Amino acid sequence: MSRNISLRDFDWTLIAFVLIICTLGVIEIRSATLHTKFAGVHVKQMYWIAGGLIGMFVVSLLNYHALLERVHWMYIVALASLMSVLIFGQKYLGARRWVKLPGGNHFQPSEWVKLVLILAVAKYFSDLQHRELTWSDFIKAGAIVGVPFIMVMGQPDLGTALTYLPIAVVGLFLGGVRWKQAAVVVLLAGLAMPLAWHHMKDYQKQRLTSFIAPDADPRGAGYHVKQSKIAVGSGGIWGSNSGSQTRQGFLPEPHTDFIFAAFSEEHGFVGAMAVLLLYFIVLMRLTQNAQTAPDRAGTFIVMGVVAVLTFHILVNIGMVVGFMPVTGIPLPLMSYGGSSVLFMFLALGMVMNVRMHRFVN
Repeated sequence: MSRNISLRDFDWTLIAFVLIICTLGVIEIRSATLHTKFAGVHVKQMYWIAGGLIGMFVVSLLNYHALLERVHWMYIVALASLMSVLIFGQKYLGARRWVKLPGGNHFQPSEWVKLVLILAVAKYFSDLQHRELTWSDFIKAGAIVGVPFIMVMGQPDLGTALTYLPIAVVGLFLGGVRWKQAAVVVLLAGLAMPLAWHHMKDYQKQRLTSFIAPDADPRGAGYHVKQSKIAVGSGGIWGSNSGSQTRQGFLPEPHTDFIFAAFSEEHGFVGAMAVLLLYFIVLMRLTQNAQTAPDRAGTFIVMGVVAVLTFHILVNIGMVVGFMPVTGIPLPLMSYGGSSVLFMFLALGMVMNVRMHRFVN
C-alpha cells in the first residue's frame, strides 16, 4: 500500500539544530549592530528566516524527481538571471551582484544558482550508467558548473563563484572519477593559476595575499584580518563583556562576513566551540540523510548541499582566524543576508524532500 508524504517524516532534529544556529546569529547581529547605522537589521533577519522556513516546507513537498526532469529549464533561467545582474544589477563597491526589489531589499541571484547547480549536477551524474567517468563526462560536468562560475566572476564576485566548485568536486567524486583524471585536473589548475592571477582585480589580489602577512599593510589590505584576529583573541575562554573590537567599530562587517569573530569576542573559546559543534551535528545529520537516500539522484542532491555548507563554514571561519584569504563568503545561517538565508533553507527543503521519499512505497 502506498504511503503519502507526511511532515511527520521531516528530520525535526536537523531543523532544531539549524534554528538554534539561526537564533544565535540573530542575537549576535543585534549585539553587533546595536549602536550603529545597521541597528534593527536583526528584525529583517528574522523575517528572512521565517520566509526561508516557509520556502523550505514548500520545496520539501515537491517531487524532487519532477524538479530533476525540469532542471534544464531552471538552468537556463539561472543563466538569464546572472546575465540580468551584469546588465541591470545594482553597483556597490565596484561590483554588480544584486537586483533591487520592492521595499528597498536586494536579491543576489548568484546565491540561488547554487541550488540549481546542485540539481543539475545530480541529474547529470545520476543519468550516467557506467561506473567510471570518461573525459567527455568530466568536461560536460565541468561546463555545467563552469559557465555560471565565469559569469559570477565577471560581476566580479570571487567568493560566491568559488562556492560553485565544491558542487562539481563532490559530483565528480561520487560519480566515480579516477585518480589519474583528478591528478591531471589538479595539474592543469596549478598551471592556470598565473593566468587567473593576471586577470584578477587589484583588490582581489590584495585579499588573497593579505592573510599571509596582514602586518605588511595593517591599515589597508590587512586591516580586516588583523582586527578579526584581535577580536577572536580578546574573547579569551569565556568571552569579553566589553566587546571592544565589535562595539567600538574596529571590527569591519561584524554582522555579515565577520560575525564569527564578533561572536567569539563576546562568548570566547567556549562559545566558538559550541557553534562549531552545532555545525558539525548539522553536517553529520545531512550526511546521514544522504546515506539513506532512496536513489542515486537523492544522494547527489544531499551531498551537494553538504559540500556547499562545508565550504562556506571552512572558508568563513578560516578567513576570520587568518588561515584563509578574505573572500566575502558569509557564515551560513548566522551572517546577516536574505539571499544566503533563503538559499540555505531552500537547500534544506531539498534535503527534506529526498528524506521523505524514503517513506513512500
